[in-house]
Amino acid sequence: MSRLLVKRVYDPPAPEDGTRILVDRLWPRGVSKDRIDLWLKDIAPSDALRREFHGNPDRWEEFRAAYAAELGGASAQAALATLDAKLKDGPVTLLYAAKDEIRNNAEALRLWLEKNLR
Repeated sequence: MSRLLVKRVYDPPAPEDGTRILVDRLWPRGVSKDRIDLWLKDIAPSDALRREFHGNPDRWEEFRAAYAAELGGASAQAALATLDAKLKDGPVTLLYAAKDEIRNNAEALRLWLEKNLR
C-alpha cells in the first residue's frame, strides 16, 4: 500500500499529501473545493453512527467496530475500491473535519485500511 496520511481538512495542503480525499459525510464549513481532490462521502460513517460517537468519544473501540461493519455495505465497498485505486497511484491523505485529532473517522478508516488492504 502506498503512503497513507490523515489530516484535518482545515490544515494547509502540503506537497507530500498526494491525493487529498475527504472522508466525512458532510462538507466542512468554510472549506473551498480546491483544497480537496476527491470526496468519498459513501465511505464515511452513517449519520446515526456519527451522532452516537460524537456524544460518546470514550466509546472509540465500539465506534471502530460499528464503522468497520458499515464498511461492508455496497456503497462503502464502491468507495473503498476508488480509494484503493488512488492508493496504488501514490500517497493519499484522508481528510476529516472533527476537532479530535486522535479519535475521528479518518483515523478509524486508516487503521481499518492498514489491517484489511494489503
